[in-house]
Amino acid sequence: MGMNKNSIFAWASFILFLIGSALILLGVFKYPEYLVELTLAGLGFITIGWAFNALKGRV
Repeated sequence: MGMNKNSIFAWASFILFLIGSALILLGVFKYPEYLVELTLAGLGFITIGWAFNALKGRV
């Protein structure tokens, strides 16, 4: 299975989305006292994943 640049960007953006979603869900369900911090960190991960997805096909 050969991975080109587009598939690497796709996998990286998917993994970053999963990590960001996990951080947000941790803040909502397990650590509500750190909700704002975990949500901001999760949104940061999702934003970086979105940027990687936007780079797909352009690099």
